[in-house]
Amino acid sequence: MDGKPLRLRDQVHAVIRVNHYSIRTEKTYWYWIRYFIRFHQMKHPRDMGPRDVNEFLTWLAVHRNVAAATQSQALNALVFLYAKVLDKPLGEIGEVIRSKKPRKLPVVLTHEEAMCIIGKLRHPDHIIASLMYGSGLRVTEACRLRIKDLDFNQQVITVRDGKGAKDRTTLLPGTLIAELKSHADNICKAWKQKDPQFQHPVSLPHALSRKYSNAGHSLEWQWLFSSPSLSSDNLGNVARHHRHITSVQRSVRNAVKQACIGKPAGCHTFRHSFATELLKRGNDIRTVQDLLGHADLRTTQIYTHVLGQGFAGVRSPLG
Repeated sequence: MDGKPLRLRDQVHAVIRVNHYSIRTEKTYWYWIRYFIRFHQMKHPRDMGPRDVNEFLTWLAVHRNVAAATQSQALNALVFLYAKVLDKPLGEIGEVIRSKKPRKLPVVLTHEEAMCIIGKLRHPDHIIASLMYGSGLRVTEACRLRIKDLDFNQQVITVRDGKGAKDRTTLLPGTLIAELKSHADNICKAWKQKDPQFQHPVSLPHALSRKYSNAGHSLEWQWLFSSPSLSSDNLGNVARHHRHITSVQRSVRNAVKQACIGKPAGCHTFRHSFATELLKRGNDIRTVQDLLGHADLRTTQIYTHVLGQGFAGVRSPLG
């Protein structure tokens, strides 16, 4: 060590790693921290406090017209910065003008529309989209699946380190078993034959690579949908990463255009459609909540409004 103090960016990175936050959370938090600093003409956060945070959050609501969830995300990033990185908890920041943009009902697809879009996707994106629709996975969760996360006997998928750093299990659709087995078998065969693509280890969560030095080369930790190119993991080591999320999103957008369904659909629309289809078929809302991994039942209840179940038994004056 040369005794020089760490840059704020490096401090944030170090604390994120110690607390086992996801890479996406790190990128999001740093985005808002940097935005906050630039808003205040590059003043260092240690020289600012609650009043400056209040001013920034209010500006986001009044002048940027951000959604309430976005404003809360910015607040969470700054609370983290002051409490965890600078060791200077914010405390009371005073009255903040809150964003009040109304929450819109999600766009959902009919079963036929979902299958039409999936049918226009190439391998392996059509499998990823099938998992988003058939298992309710977020695109990040589908792309991050590893060989060990599939249980064909129980027809269960284990989602590791999902939103909120939580694990959960969800359905493995029976109609996907044959194709997923074939896909996994091809990976297994190439791994056993020591294909050059397995020369480099896969990226691993947290400090696992230090605890188990060979885990990155083991079969069970291989990505189900691997990126065709190498990249650097969060520790700066060269490794194979999972299929890039933006690549899948781009493919789905193109497939939606080709399908001409007349709806502004994307990857997350498959997850919305999974929920509404389950409710439409009479499944209990708490079961759907568990499968989606929602912490609050109210988040899941939005889908009952999509279906109109909130008005069960009520008839219009026109009949």
